[in-house]
Amino acid sequence: MKVLVTGVAGFIGYHLTQRLLAEDIEVYGIDNLNDYYDVKLKKARLAQLQPQARFTFELLDLVNRDRILQLFPEQSFDYVINLAAQAGVRYSLENPFAYVDSNMSGFVNLLEGCRQTQVKHLVFASSSSVYGANTKVPFSVTDNVDHPISLYAASKKANELIAHVYSHLYNLPATGLRFFTVYGPWGRPDMAYFKFVKAIQEGKAIDVYNFGKMKRDFTYVDDVIEGVVRVMHKPPKINSKEAANLAQASTNQAPYKLYNIGNNSPVELMTFIEVIEKALGQTVEKNFLPMQPGDVLSTYADVDDLMKDVGFKPSTTIEEGIHRFVRWYQHYYL
Repeated sequence: MKVLVTGVAGFIGYHLTQRLLAEDIEVYGIDNLNDYYDVKLKKARLAQLQPQARFTFELLDLVNRDRILQLFPEQSFDYVINLAAQAGVRYSLENPFAYVDSNMSGFVNLLEGCRQTQVKHLVFASSSSVYGANTKVPFSVTDNVDHPISLYAASKKANELIAHVYSHLYNLPATGLRFFTVYGPWGRPDMAYFKFVKAIQEGKAIDVYNFGKMKRDFTYVDDVIEGVVRVMHKPPKINSKEAANLAQASTNQAPYKLYNIGNNSPVELMTFIEVIEKALGQTVEKNFLPMQPGDVLSTYADVDDLMKDVGFKPSTTIEEGIHRFVRWYQHYYL
């Protein structure tokens, strides 16, 4: 089995690749190593992967259409897991073109490669941000998500729509995974928990948006990887007309599926900060600020479909997850 992992030097891509390699699966990883956050951290993740025998890395951007379309017939991938994307809600206000190029044009290049070589299953990262300012909780994949409030969210919704087109037209098995605030060791420095730990270690104050009145369904990275691997091994199938008529609105006659991967247990931001303070044995000065454009008040994942189809639901507590992150952070940086 050979799996293409895009965004392999990223947070989730790194952890997923470690898991696949541990299962003796061959991984071909690509990444453009952009400087949205510390490139040294991306290279450090890669350095953990590159000595392993069944791993191959290529410095490659998804927007490089010619090379992407050359790569697929050259390597004959069985499965493709797309984790490459321009991340970040707030950065999309500053650099919208990065999101259109990577998250949309690059994604179509990838879909074309999958179509032309009849890949067995494309699994791609979507995001809880597609739910926008939805107030019905928990968020279900059957909810209307036609009102994104950031360009990042809109690009992820576009991924879901375009993947469905390819699934329908070309019988390409495709599954979108809506990740909910993933955290853990080797995480992204632009994420709030990473910034909080860094500031506390350096004796600085932290910015707390919407005066701390937010909730997030924080999901530990190992739980996310377990979900991704289980889903990868279960490509969606076309439903019969009879089954489609009886099933939820999210199912149809294309081999296409969406899942939430979240902890199914939202945590208030102030509680989250308290857990970090306890793990570090320090308190921190807080700058309470208004809500940032593009942010949402709450995220909360309905994971019933994930449990029903692959028999798994995330369960790592925020206390255990933050403890593991802090331990990694102190080992890596201090």
